[in-house]
Amino acid sequence: MGSPVRLARTLAAPAAGWVAQADVVVVGSGIAGLTAALRLRRRVDRVLLVTKGQLASGSTVWAQGGIAAALDPEDSPAAHRADTLTAGVGLCDPAAVDVLVGEGPVRVRELVAAGARFDTDADGRISLTREGGHGADRIAHAGGDATGAEISRALVAQLEAVRTDPGIEVIEHALVLDLLTAAPDGDGRPGPACGVTLHVIGEGTRDGVGAALGRAVVLATGGIGQVYASSTNPAQATGDGLVAALRAGAAVADVEFVQFHPTVLWLGAGVKGQLPLVSEAVRGEGALLLDTDGVRFMPALHPLAELAPRDVVAHAIVRRMAETGSDHVFLDARHLGADFLRGRFPTIHERLLAEGIDLTTDLIPVAPAQHYHSGGVLTDLDGRTTVPGLYAAGEVACTGVHGANRLASNSLLEGLVFGHRAAERIARHVGGVVQREPVARPGEAALVAATVRARVQRLAQSGPGVIRTEAGLAAAAQGLAAIPTRADAVPGVVAAPQVAEWETTNLHQVAALLTAAATRRTESRGGHFREDFPAADDAAWTRRLVGTLDPDGALEWRDGPLTVGGPFD
Repeated sequence: MGSPVRLARTLAAPAAGWVAQADVVVVGSGIAGLTAALRLRRRVDRVLLVTKGQLASGSTVWAQGGIAAALDPEDSPAAHRADTLTAGVGLCDPAAVDVLVGEGPVRVRELVAAGARFDTDADGRISLTREGGHGADRIAHAGGDATGAEISRALVAQLEAVRTDPGIEVIEHALVLDLLTAAPDGDGRPGPACGVTLHVIGEGTRDGVGAALGRAVVLATGGIGQVYASSTNPAQATGDGLVAALRAGAAVADVEFVQFHPTVLWLGAGVKGQLPLVSEAVRGEGALLLDTDGVRFMPALHPLAELAPRDVVAHAIVRRMAETGSDHVFLDARHLGADFLRGRFPTIHERLLAEGIDLTTDLIPVAPAQHYHSGGVLTDLDGRTTVPGLYAAGEVACTGVHGANRLASNSLLEGLVFGHRAAERIARHVGGVVQREPVARPGEAALVAATVRARVQRLAQSGPGVIRTEAGLAAAAQGLAAIPTRADAVPGVVAAPQVAEWETTNLHQVAALLTAAATRRTESRGGHFREDFPAADDAAWTRRLVGTLDPDGALEWRDGPLTVGGPFD
């Protein structure tokens, strides 16, 4: 396995120049963070919500397809459970899935009561459609293909209504640098979480680096998409929460499972950054996948054809591209009719038109790109991590719901359900928690030059990308290890503690973590495909891969059960 990966325990940053205090600090303004903040505000005196952009800039707003829940009388949580377990390919935590599908319908109806306007039929009932991996119509959507934006709007509207309430403070344009931890325990690992350090990015009433102290911290920072050269994730998705939690002593799990959305608009080989996805809902309504010879290829590969689980479709596309010598395939929705397509997918239609593609008359060039991270910070059913006082919810968390592969439209539901559960747990117990004093974590801090960001992304793409090999992973690990992690101390290198360097440092640590995990799992399953180990190995790998840092920053791995227990009790 080579030398152990070592990661710094903190980012290089100036000392905090100001301090804010709250009962609970919530980091992130997607569905999980907003849900947690709004729920907590009812139960504790002071909540501080920190968001990297504006309140409505979290990953939730980009969700096109919808939110999955068994709302139809002919559907059931049991059927939703079965589909989720199938997509997770044997690695879901059944207890977490039961929570998701059992509480999901209640939480969605609460969203409606809070003002979210889902699309309805002629009788006023929520319209439901189907997406890949689902055996029933259970996807609620809004504005045709703007569900995430509508959910975010409804939740942000509630926060806006309490902006003047002294019980909640919102700090926008703030990058969280590190979790603050109290005195270490007996084995030298960091103590309980007691706040965060953050940098306000030139906006708002606070400037520069500060500290936000709290008796509990909720991480809801979203995904890792910008570690790859192409992703559907927003620019803010640089894995900040994942590696901040790891640096603070939290366990991470299932990090090797990265979902690549099969139908992301292909705009040419040189395009990078956030790319527009063509929602799975388009295939759910009957669009077909064709190779560049015009051949429909999915029916021969899976009983659900274009509606097979995303990993199946993504791998099939990659293989078909190799067979045809092409860098994309086509999505064909023309037979669905112009009026239907414009009404059902107005956002996608407008976005494609901006690129010169008419959804109603043209074939849509698509290829897989990074879309969702199924792993994350290991949590129990109430969002507790292995670090006391630290909670996680949404994409940054690993609840066990997704296993090796996320079922379509379960992500918004997970953020909603587990954001609520984390808030309830904190509200019940935070009153008995004393605010701890933070102490500095030992060891050298990290700072990676922003100029190497593209190199990190290329290494992630070629190593722990869609198709993985031992040689590719080894080359990625070697390339990442060669990048200086204290660039400001290297003569001649221009690097300083600032946003671009901090984000690049986080991306470097994310890439190293993904590469190490993908190297260890010598099988293929869900969002992890090893070309040199193409089959699933149930005897050896029906288990979680759990990672932590030792007191010296060495990455350690252990086997973990599918159902979380002891560490959180």
